[in-house]
Amino acid sequence: MRPLRAGRFAAMQWDRRMSDAEGLMWRLEKDPHLSSTFGNLTLLDRRPDVARLKRRMERAVLTIPRLGQRVQSAPANLTPPTWVDDPGFDIHHHVRHISLPKPGSLRQLLDLVALIVADPFDRTRPLWQFWVIDGLAKGRSALVQKLHHTITDGEGGVRLSLEFLDFAADAPEPADLDPETLAALREPPPAGGDLLHDLVSGSLRLPLGLVQQIRDVLSDPTQLPSVGMAAVESVTSVVSQLTDTDRARSPLWTQRSLRRRFDVLRIPLEPTRAAARRLGGTLNTAFVAGAAHAAGAYHDRLGSPVDELRTSIAISTRTAQSSGNAFSLSRLLVPTSPMPIAERFVRIHEAAASAKSAAAGGASLDALAGLTASLPTALLTRIGRQQAQTVDFATSNVRASPIPLFVAGAQVLENYPVGPIAGTAFNLTLMSYCGSLDVGVHTDSAAVDDSTLLIDSLKESFAQFTG
Repeated sequence: MRPLRAGRFAAMQWDRRMSDAEGLMWRLEKDPHLSSTFGNLTLLDRRPDVARLKRRMERAVLTIPRLGQRVQSAPANLTPPTWVDDPGFDIHHHVRHISLPKPGSLRQLLDLVALIVADPFDRTRPLWQFWVIDGLAKGRSALVQKLHHTITDGEGGVRLSLEFLDFAADAPEPADLDPETLAALREPPPAGGDLLHDLVSGSLRLPLGLVQQIRDVLSDPTQLPSVGMAAVESVTSVVSQLTDTDRARSPLWTQRSLRRRFDVLRIPLEPTRAAARRLGGTLNTAFVAGAAHAAGAYHDRLGSPVDELRTSIAISTRTAQSSGNAFSLSRLLVPTSPMPIAERFVRIHEAAASAKSAAAGGASLDALAGLTASLPTALLTRIGRQQAQTVDFATSNVRASPIPLFVAGAQVLENYPVGPIAGTAFNLTLMSYCGSLDVGVHTDSAAVDDSTLLIDSLKESFAQFTG
């Protein structure tokens, strides 16, 4: 990828071929429980200029070609899928404008957001949608941004938002892209971007013989001693990562479904960050500790105390050059038995440091995806479901803007991420904005049957931490 000069923001030429991790997420979605679609709910002080927003997004399709591309899978999944231009691209399909019925309550909006994000993408079109929603109380509106995780991750989504966000309500629209930039963006992918070249150059992620050995061992682990000695280490490495079936710990969050609910809460940024510093840790540790504290309280109040739960945490691996996804996932056992929240913070801080070191050492999503890229999709989805069953809830932390932002003339008031549940009981994702920590709580309604109690427990937990 290389930077291009023109435009309000430096554009990047995105790779035409998915990374291993992106290809894995694409294939896993054959099981709808493992969907990686995520979103963001932006509350606005007024109705934005929808025509202006569409013009900005049409421009964004030029600077970020992936927004105008659909996915083309490789035959038999021999290589990762590629992004190809959508000849029928229509901005009106991707930027939609609707209104809530009266009274336009927050609960109505949150229920609609849950439905929008849960609705599967048309896999023959580019994998994103923006929904402008009018009719909220006090003349306010909302913008729901929905993206498939194969396009980018949460932090990448924040960078993408620079294409349509402004720093003033009356900011001028960016100039048209110059011809040199447009020509560079439309250049074909580098040589080697086709299936034949990939096969000849040996870029398949695993030798076919090794794939068969892994498949055999996964179906019958007693066959491991019969695997050739040269391949034992490789097979053992893959199998050990893919066959961890230590189940999630919650005695309450045991059911899974495709029914979704979305809730939000706000936490003050500076008191939370100050408390984390006093305890020698980070804001992210405070967030996970607060979530664990709330989860423990939830179980206690329902008469099912639990000593520990397992959460997955997203660890950013993003650099200045990253365009698509740049993160790894780690599973972390967090203490949930009754204890002072400061003590819980310290224990989680130590566990999170170990998890981060493991991710840096190669236990990353891309590394695992590379090992499994040539496995059959049916086998991958079965393994994916098994792995999801080892996690109670998911957490993620996304940094955003410390100053006010505007969308097509409307000011951003609050910004709530909608993280993918992907087979867990709920996803808790935090985004910092203008002195607040805006938290989106995306739950599986079959797993968490008392969402009000969960939200109340979260509010009390973070109040204790900052008190």
